[in-house]
Amino acid sequence: MTDNDEHPPPSYGASVDPLGDPFLRTRFAVPARPATFLRRERLIEHLDRSPTPLTMINGAAGAGKTLLAADWAAGLRSPVAWLTLDAAIQGPGMFWAHLLQALRTSGAPGAEGIGPPVDASRVDRALLTRLAARLGGGDRTVTVVLDEYDRVTAPEISEQLEFVLHHAGPGLRLVLVTRTEPLLPLHRHRAAGTMTEIRGAELAFTPEETVALLERHGLRLTVQAAAALVERTRGWAAGLRLCALAARENPDPERYLKEFEAGHSTVADFLLVEVLKRQPPATQDLLLRVSVLDRFCGELANALTGRADAGPVLTGLHSENAFVEDLGHSWYRLHPLFREILRAHLRERRPGLEPELHLRAARWLRCCGALGDTLAHGAAAGDWDFTTRALVDELAIGQLLTGLRSGDLADLFSGMGPEPTSPAANLVRAARDLSRRDLDHGLPPLRRAEEQLDASGPAAARLSCALLETVVARLTGSPDHAEQAVRSAREAEREVPAQLLDRHPELPALLMTHLGSTRLWAGRFDEARAALTTVAAGTAGAATALPRGDSLQHLALLDYLDGWPTRAERKATAAAHGTVRSGSPEPSGGELGRLVLAAVAVDRNELAEARTLLHDTPPTVPQDPVTAAGRSLATSRLLLAQGRARAALAAVEPGVRADVASPWARCHAALVAGAAHLAEGRPREAAEVLEEVAGEEPACAVGAARARLAAGEVDAALRLLDDIDAEGRTGPAVLVRVALLRAQAADAAGDTGTARRLLAQALTEARRERLRRPFLEAGGWLRPHLGTAPLRHLAAGWLLPGPAAPPAAPAPPLVEPLSGRELDVLQRLAQMMSTEDVAADLYVSVNTVKTHLKNAYRKLAVNRRHDAVRRARELGLL
Repeated sequence: MTDNDEHPPPSYGASVDPLGDPFLRTRFAVPARPATFLRRERLIEHLDRSPTPLTMINGAAGAGKTLLAADWAAGLRSPVAWLTLDAAIQGPGMFWAHLLQALRTSGAPGAEGIGPPVDASRVDRALLTRLAARLGGGDRTVTVVLDEYDRVTAPEISEQLEFVLHHAGPGLRLVLVTRTEPLLPLHRHRAAGTMTEIRGAELAFTPEETVALLERHGLRLTVQAAAALVERTRGWAAGLRLCALAARENPDPERYLKEFEAGHSTVADFLLVEVLKRQPPATQDLLLRVSVLDRFCGELANALTGRADAGPVLTGLHSENAFVEDLGHSWYRLHPLFREILRAHLRERRPGLEPELHLRAARWLRCCGALGDTLAHGAAAGDWDFTTRALVDELAIGQLLTGLRSGDLADLFSGMGPEPTSPAANLVRAARDLSRRDLDHGLPPLRRAEEQLDASGPAAARLSCALLETVVARLTGSPDHAEQAVRSAREAEREVPAQLLDRHPELPALLMTHLGSTRLWAGRFDEARAALTTVAAGTAGAATALPRGDSLQHLALLDYLDGWPTRAERKATAAAHGTVRSGSPEPSGGELGRLVLAAVAVDRNELAEARTLLHDTPPTVPQDPVTAAGRSLATSRLLLAQGRARAALAAVEPGVRADVASPWARCHAALVAGAAHLAEGRPREAAEVLEEVAGEEPACAVGAARARLAAGEVDAALRLLDDIDAEGRTGPAVLVRVALLRAQAADAAGDTGTARRLLAQALTEARRERLRRPFLEAGGWLRPHLGTAPLRHLAAGWLLPGPAAPPAAPAPPLVEPLSGRELDVLQRLAQMMSTEDVAADLYVSVNTVKTHLKNAYRKLAVNRRHDAVRRARELGLL
């Protein structure tokens, strides 16, 4: 008797497969949907609106592929042949026998009269031809769903399936539900538009769908909370369902969903069984080891595992949808939940290995120049000597003081205890504390580092020391200390590779900013402006955004002290806007810039605005001397404007120790003291206080002249005013007060013509800057003059109420629009700035400004500055 006699081939419609085993009905049943199943219309619509011959639903285990296909199939009017594949269905004969049985079971046409394969390992080509002809010759499309198609391992099955699909034409719609891409020629189907794909990204639940799914489980969660859960699970369907089921058993479901430990949950059980344990032992070990990494490539995985073939393994895991996500350029990451579970599993199976893996990763990453990841893994390994040395050697100490990562780095090194005593560790401790302006804790480790380093020490470490010394100099108000530190930095820079310096533009920016701050404190305004302008006009970018903003704030204060409130306002505003655009935090919270804006608001008599700015700008503690003096200046001037001279006197002291006295801070204190004496009827005492510092700042000379004038000493007042250099850096805030005092003196002498000419000059200057306080401080003598027609016209609309100007005739439209830079130049022309001033304000050359002016004149059809400003106003451009 032959084998065929023992196992005769099954007849048509037989209930056994080629091996003689009965067909299992469960393989042909459309899976039932649980009561908590959520129908997702967006995916159903995707399948319905794309009736292509081939559909592939491709996703990881538990992504919701099968239930989506089942839900869609249940809504079809025509029969659906469903086949769930498993490990027992191997070989072409077994596969096609089961597919034919699926057609018969569903009642779909196509299998009539076609006998099943006799051999489990092969199939006759004639069978495939007859099946394709039957399907293609019918009057309706047959839908075949092959679930778990990734179980198919024989390449010839995919080739045979493609043959039937191609020749059946519109008579067959094939739906493959799989974890991996099948071996069909998918590129041809994609190019021809004959394929519909739904992948993991589309299968992922949205926050809104997550809320609806949880409601099905009797749980309520806000969309915001659901978004956090989606971020953690990547919208993974099985993870969300398992979390929901576990949360229902928890007394605080909402808290459980926010804080559940993935490593000890039903989610962990699912992933360990469905993903990890399906892999070979060596691959399991690789997955456990890379779980300490946020992202990884093959070479990095090799460094952690000691193997040499991690790259192809990772590629395979990704193609299998084994929760390994492709980031591009051969870099990968683990699904967040899978990573949590693997790390918990690693700690249980290999206790003590995790720090070693972090250190291996840190060493590999350092060789690749990935500093941020190097530091993170070095810190996780607890090797602080390695981690601090990596930061200092890379010349990245400045990143603890500035930039987008300064807060993260401070947090990272907050875990460092007192044990590491290397120079690098002491430098990092010092930088961490000095970044918080904590001199008491920052100075000792800096001094220890300097004792450990000599002239032959590493140049990067010596340069880092010099940078931190400029921070100390700034906090202590010591310009000589800062100058020496910058000289030391320049010497160390000669020994540092140029390409390393180029990677850290924040270093020179920080050095010059701190140096400029100390120079400003010492009253060396021109030198301060030179250092600060170098930074403000230097390299843009996130690395230098904070020092650039800090420098602009200091330049704004310089402009204010020189009497240029509008310039000061522009720079303070630019400082805030520049850091916002770069994504950096505002320097010192933008404190100094807002203090300057408050002082400008006081000069314009916008006292409510000044109060708001001061109220919304809490003091940074501790403060550097410049910022402390800026706060004292703005606060006391507001109090003076409110008539609270005694309170202003109490607020005038900055309350910050400094190595040298500041002439402008001393002048400001004298101005407040003088104002208090004047308010209480003691003009001579006011004059005496102010004349002691009159030679240091023009504003003090003006204050002293005002006191002498109040005392009736006109000649003494005029002598003080004559000594003020009106051609230097003195701005309109000072010159307007000078003109008003001269006008007052002329008025007292009965010279009305001179008084009104000087008043007209003061009003013209003040109108451009909207300076109101000088006129309110001038006294009652001014009011009769402002009532005269010429002066009333100059004061109307900004100092005095006045009728609105008559509407102008509409201007003809522009033939060509002005560029943004041309508008910038015009705006400054409208403020009566010279070409040189415009160039300085915009950080461009005078020739560039002239080119912009030439283009603007041409577009506006004018030949003069005055006409250009008038025409721009008519067009609503200004």
